[in-house]
Amino acid sequence: MFNSQIPLSGKQKKLFGLLLLLFASAFCVAFSMADNEDFDSSRREVLLRRIGHEMLLQSGDSTSRVLPITKIAENEYQISFENDLTFQPAFLVNTTRRLLANDPLASDYVVNVLNCENLSIAYGYAVSKNKKDDIVACIGREQPRACYKINIKFKPAGLHIVNNAYLLGSLPFFALVGFMFFRSVKPQRVLPDHQYTDVLTLGSVFFDSKNRKLILHEKTIDLTATESRLLLIFALSPNKTVERSRLQKEIWEDEGVIVGRSLDMFISKLRKKLEFDPNINIIVIRGKGYKLEILEGLI
Repeated sequence: MFNSQIPLSGKQKKLFGLLLLLFASAFCVAFSMADNEDFDSSRREVLLRRIGHEMLLQSGDSTSRVLPITKIAENEYQISFENDLTFQPAFLVNTTRRLLANDPLASDYVVNVLNCENLSIAYGYAVSKNKKDDIVACIGREQPRACYKINIKFKPAGLHIVNNAYLLGSLPFFALVGFMFFRSVKPQRVLPDHQYTDVLTLGSVFFDSKNRKLILHEKTIDLTATESRLLLIFALSPNKTVERSRLQKEIWEDEGVIVGRSLDMFISKLRKKLEFDPNINIIVIRGKGYKLEILEGLI
């Protein structure tokens, strides 16, 4: 009977808006985190190149290059050099501590200095934000000049990664909640004061009570104000008898005059305007009033 394309109520609109906001926020935060991770990774590589640069200077080399930083695993990087060098373990430990202190996600890491020829570990140590977990030994022995690579492995930022995963994982949840919300929204009955909508369906006919029009297959028929008020009463009680006295009172009593024959005249005019849909008719219920009859299945 009633048009299914009905605007949402105030509470439903607020819930819908909240769902959209949460959905958009999850997307924005997730992609923002991805951007931040890319920035942090690039910033970390700059710090690692700085470590390599200071190692060369400590070795007395101010002309050769630090080769491009290589990411060899998810949280592991490699610093390599153009030429051989020598290094003091204490200098390496202090330099990494000082420079990596500028990386908020690099509080725990393991450093291994590899010999290029056989990839054996020439020197290694571990640094932790909890100082008692540091593993640093043999810092007073200078290492001979050779080809070295420095591998630095960082402890995964577990909380950061988990938060990102939760945000991305929450997107399907928001989608499910939104789907369930729309499935739960049902058309609401049209009230006389047009609280929800002014368009009703009568069989295959659309009745626009606000603009006083009947619409069928792009064909429009205009109604008078009285015809529209009369049809609205019928439309709100389809296939139910509406007493003649009620119609007269609601349509004409406010104007201070009740004319019995006027009702019959307007019923006749409405029938004529509805006749292009044979499934709709206003019939007389003798001794009682009228009924808007709509064939079953078309309400």
